[in-house]
Amino acid sequence: MAEVPFHYIDLRAFCYATEDDKRVEQALRTYLPEDFEIERATSEGHHGDRILVLSTRVENADEMRHVLSKVAELPDADTLLEELDERVDENCSLFLRLDKQAAYRGEAELGEGITFRAKVEAYPAEKDAAVENAREALAAL
Repeated sequence: MAEVPFHYIDLRAFCYATEDDKRVEQALRTYLPEDFEIERATSEGHHGDRILVLSTRVENADEMRHVLSKVAELPDADTLLEELDERVDENCSLFLRLDKQAAYRGEAELGEGITFRAKVEAYPAEKDAAVENAREALAAL
């Protein structure tokens, strides 16, 4: 994949009070290049429990290729391509939810726990163009 038709990729995971933050960070790092910076923000749940928000933004083309190559390992990548029209919104953002437990094991799976948001390059900035650009990029993986 020579060109990366994304402006950036955001990854985010919540670490609840019952979870080990190092393990959640390890799960998030499954998708990231080595030694990539992860921001930490502490929040509070409805019942006063601590929630740690781990997030990062990938903007460099080579680093985005790294993230996308891991996404390409999804066992249901063909289904993902079929669902792109539902996964890209009117603001040209592609959304995926990735399994945090599988990521901790170093595997890529759709599921719960890690939010993936990629801003798709599209000119003009319309959903149909974004879906097509995302389809071409993901199919090339």
